Amino acid sequence: MKKKTSSSKSRKSGARAKVKNSRRGPGKRTASKALSLASPKIITWELRLYVAGNTPNSIAAFSNLKQICETHMGGRYRIEIIDLLRTPQLAGGDQIIAIPTLVRRLPTPIKKIIGDLSNTERVLIGLDLKPAQIG
Repeated sequence: MKKKTSSSKSRKSGARAKVKNSRRGPGKRTASKALSLASPKIITWELRLYVAGNTPNSIAAFSNLKQICETHMGGRYRIEIIDLLRTPQLAGGDQIIAIPTLVRRLPTPIKKIIGDLSNTERVLIGLDLKPAQIG
């Protein structure tokens, strides 16, 4: 039989003390809760670029997208290139009717932008990275 030491008792009473402290009321937070509430959720952008081979428009769309992502998303993005000449069946999943088309899968809602993405202002508004100006 093992003899209970005073350190095991203090651990148990310490655990109880933490539980009691967390029940003090809505205004009291433990340090871990306060830390999780203070740090914002990091958004990872999931983007799909539908292209048809190595055409000038496809190459321009990828280049423009890469530049926009590096400038405005701070490395928190993932780009998937889907070549519809190799896998045409993938066009149905995102209802692609023209190429190149960029599909923002995350964050939701899903957004689509058609073209070579050369109009940076329009792409930023389409991806909700910049608010649209009315008027």
